[in-house]
Amino acid sequence: MSGRDTGNDYDLAAVTGGGDAALPNGGILNAFVEAVVARDMPSVAAARAALADAMGEAAMVDAAATIAAFNAYPRAADATGIPLEEAKRDLTADLRRELGLDILETVA
Repeated sequence: MSGRDTGNDYDLAAVTGGGDAALPNGGILNAFVEAVVARDMPSVAAARAALADAMGEAAMVDAAATIAAFNAYPRAADATGIPLEEAKRDLTADLRRELGLDILETVA
């Protein structure tokens, strides 16, 4: 939605297809995110070390905090039963389908 509002065009393959895309160290960051989300502790440790080597300890901590925040916010809403507003459901339908997140369609 922000791309539509700003006129920017985003390539979601950078998120869905892996790789560096236009983001410096994108492959390393993606590996870290994927390992954390998969709860694969050996991969988390390897990705954390690779990230710290490439970008420094502070960047690794920032990345870990960002991953934690993105995991916590929607789960808090889900756990309390906060529904996705109808307007947001409609506005994000195509994006959710493209990213494979159309589970909301079955819940609605």
